Formats: sequence, structure tokens, C-alpha cells
Amino acid sequence: MNRKIELLAPGGDVDAIKAAIIAGANAVYCGLDTFNARNRAANLSFDDLIGVIALAHQYQCEVFLTMNIVILENEIPTLVKLLNQLVNTGIDGIIVQDLGLFNLVSKHFPSLAIHASTQLTTHNEGQIGFLAKIGATRVNLSRELNLGEIKSLTTLAHDHDVLTEVFVHGALCIAFSGQCYSSSVSVGNSGNRGRCSQACRDEYEITAAGNKFPLNLKDNSAYFDLPELVDAGVDSLKIEGRIKGAQYVHTVVDSWRKQIDKFIDTGKLLADDSNLHRVFNRDFTNSFLKGNLTKDMFIDNPRDNSFKHANDKSNAISVVQIQEAQQTLSSEKDAIVQLVAEKINHLSIAKPTLSLAFSGKVAQPLSIAVSTPEQHFVINSTLTLTKATESRVDEAAIEKRFKSLKSSGYQLQAFNFDDLDADLSLPFSQLTQLKNELLLQLTQREYIGAVTLPKLPKHPKVTETPTLSLLISDEKDVNLCDVTQADIYFKLPESFKKNDNKYIDIFLRNPRLIPWFPAVLIGKDYLEAVRVLEVVKPKRIVTNNTGVAFKAYEMGIEWIAGPFLNTTNSYALLTLQEQLNCAGAFISNEINRNQIKNIARPENFKLLYSIYHPILMMTSRQCFFQQTVGCNKPSIEDGCMLKCEKATTITNVKGISFAVDKQKGGYPSIYNHEQFLNIEAVEDLSYLFDEFFIDLTNIGSGSKAEIDKVQLVNHFENVLKGVTQAKIELNQLVTIATNAQYQQGL
Repeated sequence: MNRKIELLAPGGDVDAIKAAIIAGANAVYCGLDTFNARNRAANLSFDDLIGVIALAHQYQCEVFLTMNIVILENEIPTLVKLLNQLVNTGIDGIIVQDLGLFNLVSKHFPSLAIHASTQLTTHNEGQIGFLAKIGATRVNLSRELNLGEIKSLTTLAHDHDVLTEVFVHGALCIAFSGQCYSSSVSVGNSGNRGRCSQACRDEYEITAAGNKFPLNLKDNSAYFDLPELVDAGVDSLKIEGRIKGAQYVHTVVDSWRKQIDKFIDTGKLLADDSNLHRVFNRDFTNSFLKGNLTKDMFIDNPRDNSFKHANDKSNAISVVQIQEAQQTLSSEKDAIVQLVAEKINHLSIAKPTLSLAFSGKVAQPLSIAVSTPEQHFVINSTLTLTKATESRVDEAAIEKRFKSLKSSGYQLQAFNFDDLDADLSLPFSQLTQLKNELLLQLTQREYIGAVTLPKLPKHPKVTETPTLSLLISDEKDVNLCDVTQADIYFKLPESFKKNDNKYIDIFLRNPRLIPWFPAVLIGKDYLEAVRVLEVVKPKRIVTNNTGVAFKAYEMGIEWIAGPFLNTTNSYALLTLQEQLNCAGAFISNEINRNQIKNIARPENFKLLYSIYHPILMMTSRQCFFQQTVGCNKPSIEDGCMLKCEKATTITNVKGISFAVDKQKGGYPSIYNHEQFLNIEAVEDLSYLFDEFFIDLTNIGSGSKAEIDKVQLVNHFENVLKGVTQAKIELNQLVTIATNAQYQQGL
């Protein structure tokens, strides 16, 4: 087999990166102490990153930087400053969630390769087209996909010159990545900002099925699925674990390296995975890959399972036997720590020294003698020095223009000016040219100058006075058309019967309804959603799925980006409009007033904001009911999504209950016990938003009493008109409500 299979390893700190390199990783991914989705990892300083890149490249190992969070408007200047530094480091790629970064990089930093993060929830063919269109060179496919789905999407990605990577080992989220707001809602720590507090690992009151940790999945391991992944054409095998230590990273990478090498050399697999059980794990499952979503994917203990595995492997039953098994494993763990420490001890990320000696006289060129431990050379200006009149070449002028060499991967020593005469002049452009030539010889890369972003214009609103829009999911609510002129969106499910015209007929019967597409549409469900577009040919849609957005773009259908596309800044809006002809977007409900107010609207672009909705915490391809109320089915079947309408609650140890609910044809989801009600946004931001939105579906309402929808519409319309009494009546109607996210922001 000649095709390269990349083994991509996590690096939460410098030692973990060294461990990955020495264990045989082809690439590592790591984060700085800002703009990355693992706040709990130690992460790197910028100087650390430069040293890591140099070390990794010595071992033919690539380095990818995680920038996989949503970006706030006020962070754009700092982000651009960082990008200006990164383009000259030799970094091999950046991992991105925010759609605005695609716009910034494609326009101003095209030498940076963009990898689409798992946070972009990529799971259908339209999303491959979407990401290729906006500039992704690689896509991390959703962890929930099975091997057949991975193979199909990888084939399509290769047709678009896009690589694919798949998580093959480490922790699993029960929720679709990028669509989990549980931590944000419950404690104000957003997973879309790298601050997930792992509510899925929390303890809850014991459920009817007898579980205290009903959302806790086993860890992922595809160790014995390597042949199928190779057959699927996957380009990169990714190990999760940026909050794990060096001993964990080395053990897992070394095990996978040996497995890959064995398969490449012989076509066979190693049968022993015992080393993987010696480091932290929650036991292992490959059920997502196999498409066999059973109860066995769960484990009712979020802590390290390696000690229990040692007991089971030794058949330890008595106290003495258990103690011996534990001591043996503890000794093995200590040996791993010592082994890794010895292996990485000689690896250094210290920068080599760089010395510069400047010399010159009148009628001679300015010369720079450059010295590093490995190189010695001299470069000269193309013009000669003159007696100073202007553009004085003194120590201050030189230091100002050469200080950026601190980011070049070298430890810059004090400049030597002993042989540089005083009162000399040279065009400053010559200094810049010399610096660029110096960097080219040092790094073999052209130096890229700093970019300064022009200020974005704030274009006027599309509608002078904000209007109301509402969402329904049942045709019986079409009667609302008779009581309001508001736009009425109809929520489509995540799963469809194949070739069933139920929803097509609803839109044909009710031409005023505007299709609203969900965030997750996999396989045949995506194809059926596309068929709705093709048959109904709506004038306008709202979509929370980028695959449907791409199809609408191709068909020339006006589309609005839904609230679950996590849009938080002006450049994300530009990506959507300029690359995919988007007509408008919902601004994320995770951000607060101050984070919203400075967003610059593109020309002729609608801005929308939801002021009333059930608060989604997470959505899963797994079944929440297996571990809560119980289910007689051993695994999820094709018909489960279409038929099941179960609902229950789970209660955490603090006594707070959450609704576990499901639309017929939808994925199981968990909702907050409070509704989102934000009348303040109408008062604060009517100057910015064209449309305020209310969700009148019953999904996520749990045991809450259903409120009269006609009343709700009337009250919200009066709120938009400024009627004070309407606010009072709404607060009396919606008694369990919050707008905490609007207050706290990201």
C-alpha cells in the first residue's frame, strides 16, 4: 500500500507534543493560550509554538494549530495580529470552527491551510461542498458517522481536493459537536469557546433504568477497524486527548504507530491492545463506526476504567487478588511515566541563537553578517549608503524594523553596530528588503508582511421597523396565518421516510409556510431534505445545516443562516454572503448585547435574533432513553427516529431537572428547564435587527403547560410596537424563563 496514512496526535502541552513526536506521530495538533477549544489543556505560549514547529519538522512531523472556537467581534484585531505572526512561522495548518476565519484567511492569509474542525458538525455531502467552497483543505468528519458514511463522504471530499480525518481514539461526546450548549446554559462555560464543563459526565439522580451517569459514553477506539478506515480512503487518523499527559499520548500514539506499520507491511493487524488499557480510559467502543448504537456504548462511571480492567483481566476477586492487580498496574503506569521522561529528555524546543552585525560606510552598501549555530552568511543592500539627510539609518531605525525576527524561530541576540558609521542614510525600503532576504535564507520561506484590516462599513437595515417571525412544526398550527402577517417557518424533522411526500404536500398546501431545516441531516435524510427543495422550490428557506445551504446556493434559492450555525461576528456574515449568496443570518443566542452591537451588517443582508424558544442543551445520534426510562430494543433501529415520541426528565444532583424530548422524526435532545425569553433585546437592538423570532413548537417543552399560541403572537407583536402592558402579560404567561445567556455572553 503506497498511500500515506497520517497519524494525528494531540498535544496539550510541550511534553505531550514531544511524546507524540518520539512515538511516531505524523502530525500533532495543539493550541495557544487563546482562540482554542481546550481551555483546560495547559496549551502553549507563542514562543513554545515556534520551538515546537522547529522540533516537529526535524522529525518530519507537521504541526496544526487549533483555532476552533467562535470568534467575537471585538477579538478580530487580536486575531489578525496572531494570524500576521502565524503566516511566518511555518505552521502546517490551522483548525477552524468560526466561519469568519475562512473569510479572513482566504482574503488576507491564503498561505495558511484551513482544516474544518469537528465543531462544524460535518456529516453530509452538501457540507463537503460548502466547506470546499469557503476554503477548507481538510475536514474532520463527525464522530457519529459509520464506516459507510465516512467512505462516501471521503470519496466526495477527494473529488473536491479536500482531505478527511476521523477520530479513532479517545473521549466521545454524546452530543453532536458544535451543537452542544449544555455547559453554556448550565454554568456559562460554552463548548463553542473551549470551556465545556462536561455536563454529560455529571452524576444525576438514579434513573428508572438504574443509572447515575446516564449520558456518559465509553471512549472511542477503532484500533481493530484500521483496514476498513483505509478502505474508506480516510487521510488522517486522529487521536483525541489535549487534556491528557505525555504518558497517555506516548502510549496511545506508539500503539497506533505499531498497528499502522504492521498493517502497511503485512496487511494484518496486531491482536493485542493491552497497552491502551494501561492508561486512562472509560473502556472502549467502536459502535459509532459500526453503526450499531447499543446500550453497551454507555458506562455508568466517568472515571478511569484501567484499574477495573486490570481486575477483570486478572480475574481478581478476593481483596488480596485485587490489591495485587492494582499494584501491578500502578507499577506499569509509573514505568510508562519514567520511560516517556527518558525518551523526551533530550528533545528541546529552545530557539537557536541569531546574531546580526551591521556594518557600512558612505558609498558602500549596508551589510549584515548573519550567524546561527548552523549558518553564517552576509547580505548587502542593493543601494549604497549616503550622508544622512533623511531616512537616517541608526540603531533605533534598524531595531524597529528587525524586531519582528523574534518570531522567526530564533533567539535574537543584541545587535552589533560596531562597524556601522554614524549619520548615514538609506531608504527604509532597503531595510525591509534586507530583512526579507535574511528570513528567506534562514527559513527558505518568503516573508509575508503584516496585514491591516480595513474597517467594515455598517450597512443600513433591510427593513426599517423590525418584524416578527415564528416557527411551528405541526400543520394544525397553520391557523396562525389568520392572526398575523409574520413570516411563518415550518420546522422539518431530522429524519424522513424515503420518498414520502408528507412534508412536500404540507408546503404545497400552505404556500405561506417557509421551510426551516434542522442542524443535523445524515445520509438519506439529507437527500430527502434536498428533495423537498427540488420539488417545492421555495422562494426562501432558513437552514441550520450548511449542506442544505450549499444546495440552496446551487439552486438559486434565497436562504437564511439559522441560529445553530453559531454566527457571532461580521466576517462570518461576509463568508456566508460572498461565498454562498446568503441573504441573512440569525445571530447566536450565546452572545450578549455588547458582543452583538458592533457586528457590521453586509449590504442588503438581514439580521435576525430569537427572543423566545426552548433552550437546547444537546442533540445526540445515540438514544437518551436507553439509560433513563429504559427501552426494550437492544439498539437503535432505522424506525426509531421516525416512530419514537418518548419524553422524560433527568435531574442532576443539585435538583435541577432537564427535559429529554424528541420530535417525531427527530434526534433525542435535552432542553433546559427554563424557556428563553428576551424582551430586553427588542428594546436594546431594534436598531440592528430586521426580524425578531419566536419558537412556537412544542418540542422541548417537557411537562410545561402549553401556552395559547394566538395570545403569544399578539403579545410579541405588541412588544415590537412598544406596548408596555404586553411585556407584563408575557412575563405572566411564561413563568419559567431566563435570558441569562444574553446577560453573560461568551
